[in-house]
Amino acid sequence: MGNLYSRRDWGHAKDYVESMWRILQQKKPDDFVVATRTSHSVKDFINISAKKIGIKLIWKNKGLKEVGIDKTNNKTIITVNKKYFRETEVDDLIGDYSKAKRLLKWKPKYSFNALVDDMIKNEK
Repeated sequence: MGNLYSRRDWGHAKDYVESMWRILQQKKPDDFVVATRTSHSVKDFINISAKKIGIKLIWKNKGLKEVGIDKTNNKTIITVNKKYFRETEVDDLIGDYSKAKRLLKWKPKYSFNALVDDMIKNEK
């Protein structure tokens, strides 16, 4: 993994496809931000995913030496590698979809938890 503490505005593809369709229905081209107005860290995503699939994850160390360990078998399943860090890292990316809400009558329907559930379901 790269930066476990970078925070992102995680949105569901179904929401984003609907927003794109609505944008394409406009008579005049315009720019819109499509987002959820919430952010979660990569580590949040890992913790929630692990819990949902029954992995008891514990974290040890800090920085580039931080690891996620499966508590049931003491196996390291998450490692941090500097090569996965973005050169121009932004600590917290969060979007404001108010223009899309106002002009397109669009807002996200799927929560972060629903996104994680769908990602897990589609990996099985």
